[in-house]
Amino acid sequence: MDTLLLLLPDLALIATGALLYRAGPWSDDFWAGLEKLVYLVLFPALLFAAVARNRIDPQAAAPFAAAVLAVLALGIALGRAGRWWGVDERRFASAVQCAFRFNSYVALALAQRLGGDAGVALCAIVVAVAVPIGNLAAVWHLARHSGAGVGRELVRNPLILATVAGLAANLAGASIPQPVDGYLSRMGSAAIALGLIAVGAGLRPSPATGDAPFAAHAIAVKLVAMPAAALAIAHAMALPALAAQVLVLFAAMPSASACYILAARMGGDGPYVARLITTTTLASAAAIPFWLSWVR
Repeated sequence: MDTLLLLLPDLALIATGALLYRAGPWSDDFWAGLEKLVYLVLFPALLFAAVARNRIDPQAAAPFAAAVLAVLALGIALGRAGRWWGVDERRFASAVQCAFRFNSYVALALAQRLGGDAGVALCAIVVAVAVPIGNLAAVWHLARHSGAGVGRELVRNPLILATVAGLAANLAGASIPQPVDGYLSRMGSAAIALGLIAVGAGLRPSPATGDAPFAAHAIAVKLVAMPAAALAIAHAMALPALAAQVLVLFAAMPSASACYILAARMGGDGPYVARLITTTTLASAAAIPFWLSWVR
């Protein structure tokens, strides 16, 4: 119950976004612009500042990064096992990414809620490891439908660039001047609220039907298998409490809203992907507090 109460303000912001999308006067262009603002400007500012502020010992961070990689690799492998359900190849290639890609907006917001800047810095390591590898795996499955340049998209990813810049400043021992730090802090505060509202606005009912066994498989991988593995790995590696929380949080995240964009851009089954994103987002409201309650 304590964990649920801790996360309730952020879950309420997601619900607010869903309500505003349906009842507000704003068009789809407004919401698309808001998501771009958060993704391209506000969240990179939050990531850079949090990583630059918190001194990182590369040797101490390596075990956590390895744990993130292990959880992600399991999710990718189990997601691919969903081919056993005989789902259409185009639909499988589009939706398998929902089994392992995570919503970084929600992860960053909740990591800050759990551990402040230290939580965000740990989440930045998650982003640095899981975003490029998850994107590569997702694009690889969809590659037969498009010739998009994977490498170019990764090196232009603003979250990865902000994380790398923050790490460089951190390892160089640079300090952020107070006026700049204040500016970045305000940008970060806006990122949390607007990012979660954008997530809620992005929830869509989908007309896609069929292949329920594969949908259940992908959801189970995302919200059951990956968090359970994260718990086991955190225990086996004796990770500190906050690192264990952020690892489990990453594993229990809903599928990334970018899964829909990638599927639609590369000729995949967008409506079916939207169905999985919406389902995992709603189900994660129960899954996240449940799995975090097991972290000791």
